[in-house]
Amino acid sequence: MKLEVQHKRQEITVDIDLLARLLARLQKDNGEIPWSYGGKTDPWDHIEAAMGLCIGGYINEAHSAYEWLADIQLEDGSWHASYLDGKPLDKTRDTNISTYIAVGLFHYYLITKDVEFLNQMWGTMSAAIDFAVSLQAPGGEIFWAKNAEMKVDHMALLTGSSSIYMSLKCALAIAKILNKKKPEWETAKIRLGHAVRDGYHLFNITKSRYSMDWFYPVLSGAMTGADARKRIDQYWKKFVVEGLGVRCVSDRPWVTIAETAELVLALVAMGNHKLAEIVFAWISERKFEDGSYWCGFTFPDMVIWPEDEITWTNGVVIMAADALYQLSPASMLFNHKYWETSEYAQPG
Repeated sequence: MKLEVQHKRQEITVDIDLLARLLARLQKDNGEIPWSYGGKTDPWDHIEAAMGLCIGGYINEAHSAYEWLADIQLEDGSWHASYLDGKPLDKTRDTNISTYIAVGLFHYYLITKDVEFLNQMWGTMSAAIDFAVSLQAPGGEIFWAKNAEMKVDHMALLTGSSSIYMSLKCALAIAKILNKKKPEWETAKIRLGHAVRDGYHLFNITKSRYSMDWFYPVLSGAMTGADARKRIDQYWKKFVVEGLGVRCVSDRPWVTIAETAELVLALVAMGNHKLAEIVFAWISERKFEDGSYWCGFTFPDMVIWPEDEITWTNGVVIMAADALYQLSPASMLFNHKYWETSEYAQPG
């Protein structure tokens, strides 16, 4: 599938088949998808790549990616933060990394309608969600991790908690599909939503220089409507470099393709397709000769850094194209109206 769209004077071309082939080529025989050839793997980005595979029609490869996660899940429902050559690299047990499997599995279901696979993965997913919910603080935020010594780090991250909010939405949707009642997840999601919207003081403010702290509350659907529009408008100039993309951090001249594509997802989610397409056009030609996307680049000197082909970067570009142009049944995954009006609508 080669997507070609004329946007004003610029043609947007995204070769979905090419990007999906890249992901499949870098996937290991056991289903694991590392960042790059010979690089590390972290479960969150592994899932982002698996979603790109699924949109691109590599269903068996995506299936294998989720089975790999089930095979290496730890006894408390979590995963280590990263792996290299099959061995733990960072033994931190991150709540956001662990819960994202729910988003991946619901995405897989929207494309395949494979209820049997949801049943197969239920124990894995529910243990992962329970791990994170067990680390929810009195204010509703979720502590970000247990360290290698299994001690809870009593710090909450706005990006991570926002992402967990999305994971809880998807976990509850899967529970509904499978006719399972999880009222404790519903309560945790409502409390977490209140924390993300109203509890700025609960989160580590040193991370506010990262662009994900800006738009993840919107991407996840914790902030919608006027609140979402206000948040995007308020910090637009802090993070966005017009004509180029989104800074990874506000005080560094480094634009990243993944953060820019995720902002596209957030803009589409809140209904601003026009602006989302403008931003997507900015990165449409930031590609290597083989057609895969750069990870990032500095400006104004336009130095590509790093120079590796990053799997999850290309995965999220596929997801952004899907959201914009409705290429798959999962294109509505982050859409706020979808979550408000579909059979999976939820309180909070």
